[in-house]
Amino acid sequence: MPATGRFQPLGDPNRSRPGVTTAAPPAPLVLFGTTFSNPVLLAAGTAGFGRELAGVVDLDMLGGLVTKAVSLEPRHGNLPPRVAEFDGGMLNSIGLANPGLAEVASTELPWLRANLAHARVFVNVVGFTEGEYGRVIEGLDPVGGMVGYELNLSCPNTSAGGIEFGADPAAVARIVGLCRAVTRRPLIAKLSPALPDIPGLAAAAVDAGADGITVVNTMPGLVYEGPGPRLGNGNGGVSGPALLPVGLLATTRVRRRLPDIPIIGVGGIRTLEHVHQYLLAGASLVAIGTAGLADPRLPERLARQWLAGG
Repeated sequence: MPATGRFQPLGDPNRSRPGVTTAAPPAPLVLFGTTFSNPVLLAAGTAGFGRELAGVVDLDMLGGLVTKAVSLEPRHGNLPPRVAEFDGGMLNSIGLANPGLAEVASTELPWLRANLAHARVFVNVVGFTEGEYGRVIEGLDPVGGMVGYELNLSCPNTSAGGIEFGADPAAVARIVGLCRAVTRRPLIAKLSPALPDIPGLAAAAVDAGADGITVVNTMPGLVYEGPGPRLGNGNGGVSGPALLPVGLLATTRVRRRLPDIPIIGVGGIRTLEHVHQYLLAGASLVAIGTAGLADPRLPERLARQWLAGG
């Protein structure tokens, strides 16, 4: 599938990093109690549960993948259109569509366990009340097939007027604490770049028992076409090239606050140079999302470049 999209000219995925020569393969990374062959992951929501890319991408060449969101009950998602490109990237409003806990536990996790030998799996978990996060994990944990869980804290709190959980340090701490009580697997809190105090929220999550932080989720945005919004839901989340400097800044700020906690850097990654930029900013791993939608083989290429000493 060829690379497409109006944002492609902003980055050449084959560009080499100046001053870097081919060297011996880097040593595996040891994080979250396991090893990663390389730092390149697939970001949540862009590769389904992995099987969607089977036969197109060698998933085991990647460091790992984060599944699409899993909620307690199935969700059909928002009205179409759900995706719109613009000059700086992409706007999406999927609405956390997913088959729900029971289907994921019975079908998707067994497939991942049977088909992945090296790539590490994190399950992205969502909830619409604080307690739902823990209930999803309780249902998934006995099935196995995952290293740990990424908690999507950008979900709207339906019991508090729709304010996202991640905007409230106390809610972040409660959710992480509830999840920590039902699993011994690593927990990673995923935070929005639209929040004013990302380092403080990250610290609240870690103090409550989180083992790592993912920064960043998408930013709120709106694009018009003619008299109305291009997305069926109106506004959506900004991803792609425009998110690169935002993600790098958030990663740097969280790293300064939490010098010893694993960080997964997300946002705008299209080249190996971008991977190195995130690592310089303090990321331990990186996750590729929108660029992988435009070119599904890009993450595997970057992983191979990394393993070749690039």
